[in-house]
Amino acid sequence: MESKEILEIELKRIEAWEKEQSGLWFWERIGRLPFKILDKLTPKFIHDKIGVLLDEIGSYLQTGGKYLVQEKAILNLVEKKTNTTIESISDIEKIPVQAMIEASQEHAEKWTKVATLQGATTGVGGIFTLAVDIPAILSMSLKTLQEIAIIHGFDPKDKNERIFIIKCLQFSSADIVGKQAILKELSSFYQGRSSSNEMMSQLQGWREVVYTYRDQFGWKKLFQMIPIAGIIFGAISNRSMIQDLTETGNMLYRKRRILERMQDVQPEN
Repeated sequence: MESKEILEIELKRIEAWEKEQSGLWFWERIGRLPFKILDKLTPKFIHDKIGVLLDEIGSYLQTGGKYLVQEKAILNLVEKKTNTTIESISDIEKIPVQAMIEASQEHAEKWTKVATLQGATTGVGGIFTLAVDIPAILSMSLKTLQEIAIIHGFDPKDKNERIFIIKCLQFSSADIVGKQAILKELSSFYQGRSSSNEMMSQLQGWREVVYTYRDQFGWKKLFQMIPIAGIIFGAISNRSMIQDLTETGNMLYRKRRILERMQDVQPEN
């Protein structure tokens, strides 16, 4: 177990990252404007697919639905990083934070490669493959965040964890104002007093996650009108999205683990 001083150093790094999440709000808003118009030209079947995704996320929040992941591969990854026997998620709670960081880095690299390949593949067909691309990247995002939860010793089969995962998804795709609001909402998790009823009331805007994903595909929509450009830009876009998501998930979950651990350790004399 780390000393309280080491944990405080890691916590300061996370808090510095949180402060950096300001940046491009104004330019993001300006950059999305042309695609509000383009969105009106998007075929109806793509909009219908968005409606299906809304229902699927609701199902995920309640039961996990088809998005729940198999934890064995992640347990094996953590076991490799710690050279200890890891038989369940509860065994991960006490491993060193540094081991969690190393496992997170390897995990992020894997999903970044998968997202890059997936984005390039769906870029072949131009704008019409967005009906496949959007649910694929959303499914990938949910599975990635669940595995990040496991790496940090939290069980995504727990409803509270699924709510936290959606909040991570919201944070990753929000503008600066949204990020600040979400950080405040997450304080109940950090203080260990969250409840499903409380967090569900804060998730009334969870539908914005899917609509934000749709908006963020604006540049991809434009470039996928030219299939070859869609391959290149699809790969870059999906890669960037998953990189941002894994960074968000790792930072927010690491913060929870560190704050919980700091309550259990005494400062060195």
